[in-house]
Amino acid sequence: MSNRFRGYLPVVVDVETAGFNAATDALLEVSATTLTMDENGIILPDHSITKHLIPFAGANIEQAALDFTKIDLNNSFRHSIAVDEHQALDEVFKTIRKAVKAHNCTRAILVGHNASFDLGFINAAVERCNIKRNPFHPFSSFDTATLAALAYGQTVLSRACLAAGIPFDNREAHSACYDTEKTAELFCTIINTWHQLGGWDLALKTMPE
Repeated sequence: MSNRFRGYLPVVVDVETAGFNAATDALLEVSATTLTMDENGIILPDHSITKHLIPFAGANIEQAALDFTKIDLNNSFRHSIAVDEHQALDEVFKTIRKAVKAHNCTRAILVGHNASFDLGFINAAVERCNIKRNPFHPFSSFDTATLAALAYGQTVLSRACLAAGIPFDNREAHSACYDTEKTAELFCTIINTWHQLGGWDLALKTMPE
C-alpha cells in the first residue's frame, strides 16, 4: 500500500454538516473507512468508524441542511451517543494513525466525494480543537467525483455507484456511515479496474521522484 500511493494511506471520509461554511456551520457526523491491499494489489475497504458530534459552541445550524440530511438534533438516541468535536476527532484519528502505521505509510490522504468539502470541515474542526497531530495531508486529497467522471461519466455518488455496478439505496443516503462505505467501494472499484487494465504494476515499487 505504501508503494501504491507514494507513502500515503487513502482514508475515505464523509461528513454531514449543518451548512456549507466550514468556519461557522456545525459538524454533525464524521465517518472514516481505512483501506487495505491484498497480495495481488487489489484495494479493499478495511475498517470503518463513525461519530455523531455535538455542535460546537456558537455553531450555525441551517434548518435546510437538517431537512436534507434528516438529522434530528433532538433525537434521544443521538443525544446518548453524540460527543464533542475533540473527542470525536481523537477517536477517528487514532483509528487512522493505527492504519497508517500498519501499512508503513507516512501519512493519510483523504478520499471523498467532492473531497474539498469534507477536508475543509475536518481542517476547520482540527483548528477549533487545537489538535496538533492531524493524520491527513492538509490540502491534498483524492476526489471520487472527479475519478467517477473520468471512469463512468458520472459525478453524483448514487449514479456513479450504479454505473460501477455497486448497489445504492437512496433511502440510506446522506448518512455519513453509508456514504463513506459507498464512496470507499467506488474508489476501490476505480483503482482496481485501472490496475486490472495494466495501469499500475506491483513490480513498479520504486519510481523516481
